[in-house]
Amino acid sequence: MTNTKSEFLQTLHARGYIHQVTDEKALDDAAGKTITGYIGFDATADSLHVGNLVSIMLLRRLQQAGHKPIVLMGGGTTKVGDPSGKDETRQVLTDEKIASNIASIKTIFGAYRFSLNKSS
Repeated sequence: MTNTKSEFLQTLHARGYIHQVTDEKALDDAAGKTITGYIGFDATADSLHVGNLVSIMLLRRLQQAGHKPIVLMGGGTTKVGDPSGKDETRQVLTDEKIASNIASIKTIFGAYRFSLNKSS
């Protein structure tokens, strides 16, 4: 159990989101103010996968605690690619395909009213 005063951190601990923290007191103090958290997603497909779910759930918890979640989509890695040890590099996507993928992914976040930003 945690000795944090922040309901946000207490919820994260109770739900198993936190394994260890470098400076929990500083994080606890910061959680008393409105904080902004962001997570970026590559637009290499027109949908996300289950591996993105924990990140999305964390943003939702942040929002429920009165903080500001931001979702970033697009950016350099969508165009450049990251083969992550695969035998082939990602196919280079056109700007139009990236925009189409972003539009599709945005529908996932519509119900949450997260701030949505396209990074470059």
